[in-house]
Amino acid sequence: MSGIVQAQPRRRAAFLGSAAVTLIAGITLATPSFAQQTAATPATPEPKAGGIEEIVVTAQKRSENIQTVPISISAFTANALKERAVGDVSQLSALSPNVTLDASTPFSGTSAVLGASIRGVGAADFAFNIDSAVGVYVDGVYLGRSVGANQDLLDVDRIEVLKGPQGTLFGRNTIGGAISVVTHDPGNQFRFIGDFTTGSYNRIQARATADIPLADNLTSTVSIGVMTREGYQYRIPYPGAYTTDVPSVFAAAGNASRGDRQGGDNNWNARIKLKYTGVNGFVARLTFDYTHVSSESTANTLLGTGGSIEGLYNTCISLPAATLSEIGLGGICGPRTGVGGYNTLPGLAGQGANGYQTYGNKFITNNIDTTYATGNNYSNVTQLGVGLTLEQPIGNAVLKSITAYRKVDLNAGINDDGSPLNILLLSFTVDQHQWSQEFQLTGKAMDDKLKYVAGLYFFNEAGNLHDYVIFDDGLLQVDGPGRLNTVALAAYSQVDYRFSDLIGLTLGARYTHENKDYYGGQGDDNGLAYKGAGLTPNAANGAALGFPVNNNFASGFTYGSNLGGLAQYLDYYPASPSSQQFNNFSPKAGIQLYPARNTMFYFSWTRGYKSGGWTTRLSSPLLAAPEFGPEKAQTFELGFKTTLFDHKLQIDGALFDTQYTGIQLNEQIGASPTVFNLGKAINKGAELEATIAPGGGLTLTSSLSYLDAHYSYVCGQGGTLQSFCNGQSAYIAPGSSPVEAGVYAGAPLPKAPHWKINVSPRYEIDMPRGKIVLLADWTYTSSMWNDSLGTYLLDRKATMIVNASATYKAPGGMWDLTVGGTNLTNERYIITGQSNLAAGVISGTYNRPAEWYARLGVKF
Repeated sequence: MSGIVQAQPRRRAAFLGSAAVTLIAGITLATPSFAQQTAATPATPEPKAGGIEEIVVTAQKRSENIQTVPISISAFTANALKERAVGDVSQLSALSPNVTLDASTPFSGTSAVLGASIRGVGAADFAFNIDSAVGVYVDGVYLGRSVGANQDLLDVDRIEVLKGPQGTLFGRNTIGGAISVVTHDPGNQFRFIGDFTTGSYNRIQARATADIPLADNLTSTVSIGVMTREGYQYRIPYPGAYTTDVPSVFAAAGNASRGDRQGGDNNWNARIKLKYTGVNGFVARLTFDYTHVSSESTANTLLGTGGSIEGLYNTCISLPAATLSEIGLGGICGPRTGVGGYNTLPGLAGQGANGYQTYGNKFITNNIDTTYATGNNYSNVTQLGVGLTLEQPIGNAVLKSITAYRKVDLNAGINDDGSPLNILLLSFTVDQHQWSQEFQLTGKAMDDKLKYVAGLYFFNEAGNLHDYVIFDDGLLQVDGPGRLNTVALAAYSQVDYRFSDLIGLTLGARYTHENKDYYGGQGDDNGLAYKGAGLTPNAANGAALGFPVNNNFASGFTYGSNLGGLAQYLDYYPASPSSQQFNNFSPKAGIQLYPARNTMFYFSWTRGYKSGGWTTRLSSPLLAAPEFGPEKAQTFELGFKTTLFDHKLQIDGALFDTQYTGIQLNEQIGASPTVFNLGKAINKGAELEATIAPGGGLTLTSSLSYLDAHYSYVCGQGGTLQSFCNGQSAYIAPGSSPVEAGVYAGAPLPKAPHWKINVSPRYEIDMPRGKIVLLADWTYTSSMWNDSLGTYLLDRKATMIVNASATYKAPGGMWDLTVGGTNLTNERYIITGQSNLAAGVISGTYNRPAEWYARLGVKF
């Protein structure tokens, strides 16, 4: 398969050439953005008059008609989001070709985490040490964490989904693409828009946005939203007797339960924006936003069991103490004493007669919406942001400054084993804050033939993380604290030159320097490795077992007060500072042809990268936290955009071929999900999007996408396991291999379905008094892997999702009433999950079932 990589130019040209025929042949199927108006106009399509309204986007840091931007983009306006009951970023997934957006990632326990993949490039972990491959921006401000990136779409004017590497204008961690959320800009007159929604699972939701002028040159917008909804998965009592004695206090992340359901919502958010207009075109915007989530954990269904530590646990509780001692398991199955008496528990030896239950498939309920789980069941997320944007016209240019501070706190816990036995009990805390400063200069020259953008960018992110995980009733007690700090500096520029009415050229580049620091550790409070060797946990025995005892702590940094109370001799790697630096040059080049009015063909070549980091979850002694390097991607794209028949038909299409290297695979090594640079991939495919608005009240949007994303090379196959991949050492734990069954050359990438088709008709009927709008969405998505190993029980089957609604709009648009339903055919599939075969657990989160809703909206 490595030959595929080496023969790129010839194969890429052949693919683009042959696929062009398919693209043109399928042109009538496509679908573009659902936006139906300019950025400054309230989103109300007008199919009665016929014609598709212009869509203005800022994908290239300036306001442009989406049909003139040589990038594959899907855009959605406030009206389209409201009509289709899209409440957060993840719900855009069904409407965007070659885009997979999930509300949660494996074992995160919260739907506030966004699992994003575009054209097969993404990341499936929320950990602080792992960056996203799809950048999320709110009003031009980058969100550094996937935690909180699944934004509630309050007072949003427009969302733009940019596909393919966006490294030149958007920077690091956008090798899959970028999602840009543009919120409502304050108006100069008083305006109020609000709605109240009720529905399935006792849903109560209210949102309101008011434009409030404060002075001749000062206006404001105040928005607030609240949402409560009961969970769709029920915790039910296990019908048999059982005993468990792990004190829940070990879940130091919070140890809270929200009751007998999982998958519910309880959150509120607010945004305040002030806009000042000064002399000579000066504009200042000051924004504050706040979100608070205090809800149940995500739903979690036990799918399968069987593993090494599970087998040890079952042995401990099944055999008499004397027998366990004879076979050398007396110390392991004996008292779980922890460190200094912390979390002291009795022994498990021979306790089966006292009510201890073995763990296994008997805890599978055979109903995806029920679970025998007890214990951790909470999702607490708080995030806030403050931003100041300044704009000053200078001749034919505009100088802009974007200054922002953001903070995210996560405190979540989940029972992953689906039983009352605490076989896999997880909880996490993340405390992150970031500063960013960007200066942009955009303008035109040479009679508007030359358009340019140049900028400087500074980003600083810091914070703490802590993992608390119980395996098999406390036989292994993972305690993983750490600190991270990132500083990134970048300079970028892009020029677009229109040589003539026929041809245009784009050239751009970005240089990034990034410095990352990590300081942390992970260990086992129960000292299982010591007990397995028949040794008492202490520094001397730790050294004998290869634990990296290191007394060279940084000044003022002590384990007890800063890293969670572990004794140092239990560390799997030393708590000593570690630094990495990354330098990256991300260029872009493209050419555009304009053979007719309202028609553009384009070809582009772009590069981007995703930052490297450290593997912090380990279960074997090491001399240092192992590093992993950056991912890189370069994409060749051939596309077209055309508007025909007096703006009644709009068709966009693209073919792409991506070389994806240094893939950061999240492999399960023993009990720990571990990151390696282990792969290269070829991602190629096609996208078609179209809107037809013939008049008579009918608008039809549709989309078709095809994706072939597969590994072309995997490190460790055909050579030594202690190998190098893309210049980065891949750590392999002694006696284990990261190259498991699912990771092999030719295997598909996760979250990369071959086919996705969407058809969305909208019909508006004039009534004697008011209007009726009938709307439907049908989306077919072919099957896909949910994890890099292709775990069969976690596979996402092919689905056909149907949503529909009917809206009555009163004369003058003062109020409207909508009744609708989502997932009307009750298709159920796994959104995310994990296979932890050491603990003996395979579990997954299913999507929401069929639901109804009713919404009353007002506007004045």
